Amino acid sequence: MKISEIDQNLRVPETLTLPDVKWFGAGEGKFRLYGAAESGKEGNGPFIRMPSEIAVGVSLNVGGLATNTAGVRLRLRTDSPYVAIHAEWVNTCAFPHMPLSGTSGFDLYRIKDGRQEFAGLYTPPYGIDHGYESVLATPGGMQDLVIYFPLYNDVSKLYIGVSDGARFEEPATYAFDLPVVFYGSSITQGGCASRPANAYQNMLSRALDIDILNLGFSGSALGEDKIAEYIAALPMLAFVCDYDHNAPSEEHLRRTHYPLYKKVREANPDLPIVLLSKPDGRNINRDIYDINLRRSEIVRNTYERAKAAGDENIYYIDGFSLFEEDELQAATVDGCHPGDLGFYYFYKALAPLLRSIISNR
Repeated sequence: MKISEIDQNLRVPETLTLPDVKWFGAGEGKFRLYGAAESGKEGNGPFIRMPSEIAVGVSLNVGGLATNTAGVRLRLRTDSPYVAIHAEWVNTCAFPHMPLSGTSGFDLYRIKDGRQEFAGLYTPPYGIDHGYESVLATPGGMQDLVIYFPLYNDVSKLYIGVSDGARFEEPATYAFDLPVVFYGSSITQGGCASRPANAYQNMLSRALDIDILNLGFSGSALGEDKIAEYIAALPMLAFVCDYDHNAPSEEHLRRTHYPLYKKVREANPDLPIVLLSKPDGRNINRDIYDINLRRSEIVRNTYERAKAAGDENIYYIDGFSLFEEDELQAATVDGCHPGDLGFYYFYKALAPLLRSIISNR
């Protein structure tokens, strides 16, 4: 029995028939691409978050994960009554505790009166191997749209489909030319949001009208010298550092955390830097709780050392405070990775701070 045969609302089309569709490569001049440092032949993929040679130089794991498209977005302005996608990749990424819609789906948002509103999810069919096609209707008329890429899947090619005769205009840009850069663990990459736009950085991008660069690398954000050097050289509006989860030990975190901050600060004397500790405050195992507490103190120590040295552009968010409103303890899927509710708590903690920071830039 297939539940989709019983409940029509759970049916996902597996074929796309649009007699008047015209396809355009995502790298064509009609579109603006954000969040990708490399985008292959003519900008149409693969979409890579940091230069391949640098990513591999950090570690083989980072080299592989950099091809995941977390934080990549495409903006367009068209009067087409629908927008379709044709996405291709080598293998579909799937986890037991994260929906396929989050690892491999695309979100569509429309900009109306200066705010982004949800237009729909390009839902990947169950059992896909190498990509899929999907279409979403829009209200029509000239409109600005944003497509959010998968949080974990590699996207080797992407084509955008619109109605024959649809017009394009220059897409809207973000309020600032420079992005806010996020570095950290699988949480930073977006695990385990139900769909791409619900990762907290994408929430912040929508609410604050800011570009973002997602440098979250599942299990592989270790604060290495090479990644610190790369981040330090990036032009950015602000930097959010959140790799506590991936440090393999307290000693590793202590050995790398302050030097990473220092390297970024020396290259960017006036850059706002936000330090974030992991949110694993609630744990019924007392030993684990105590370890998490000590790790958060290491992150806070970096903040206090920086403040004592006269740094007025350093900020700290205690990860233990992020889920304080979570009375039902429903913010994560496994005690670690946030679901959509957990990412909303991240957003609520960071949005006022970043809004204050960027208002002075």
